[in-house]
Amino acid sequence: MKIYISVDMEGIAGVAAAKQVQPDQKEYERFRRLMTQEANAAVEGALAGGAREVVVSDGHGPMTNILVEELHRDARLLSGSNRLLCQMEGIDQTFAAVFFIGYHQREGGGDGILNHTLLGRIVQEVRVNGEPADEAAINGGLAGVFGVPVALVSGDTAVCAEAERRLRGVLVAPVKEGFDRYAGLSITPEKAQALIRERAREAMDAVRAKRVAPYKVTAPVTFEVEFKRTAPARMATLFPGVERRGPRTIAVTDPDYVRAFKLFWGCLIVGMASFEGLL
Repeated sequence: MKIYISVDMEGIAGVAAAKQVQPDQKEYERFRRLMTQEANAAVEGALAGGAREVVVSDGHGPMTNILVEELHRDARLLSGSNRLLCQMEGIDQTFAAVFFIGYHQREGGGDGILNHTLLGRIVQEVRVNGEPADEAAINGGLAGVFGVPVALVSGDTAVCAEAERRLRGVLVAPVKEGFDRYAGLSITPEKAQALIRERAREAMDAVRAKRVAPYKVTAPVTFEVEFKRTAPARMATLFPGVERRGPRTIAVTDPDYVRAFKLFWGCLIVGMASFEGLL
């Protein structure tokens, strides 16, 4: 079996502050190493469960965080930020399952640690077919297009609970509990990695037994974005097919989930560029 592992950083054990996940901060080097170690735990569990090929996708910020020299020798690393499918670049029907490691709660969904949705600086909320969605749901929808189920989610208790609510049969590995956006109670990295390793192996069993199912979003799909300022919403209308529904809100509708996602993602890229003014 071939497994796709998308790794974010805010949901890694021990992370509780923005300075720990920002490349220009001195704490970052410690936590990118812990990110790499949690990715390795997931790889080890997948291999122990029968995976023959594992792709690890670096899905945080510049998407160049995972230390390739410390990554499991039997994994391949997808890194770099110029991607059409963001954290899910390269996903296709050849994969048996996807794992989400180090994931986090959506912006404003509760008190999850460092809660945000994709580009937290500019995005207030993303809704898919009218329902607020976190990154696990958005990315699970992409995997579902190709018939690939989400088999494992790790992160804080908030993102794990939402995954269990939405993704049928998914296994979870909660490594910490958020008290506030900037405070939480975490297990140690050693215990977190052991938990992820074991749940990844169990997830392989669940995939083999068909206890997990692809997450399918009803078509046509509408991605609606509420920005934190008006400028990104206005500038997103440069793209044909983008509807401005309010001063800070846009919507994209398409029968095809992947095509809708690409236009939605393009709007976020333009939104980031125009948030403070283009020039």
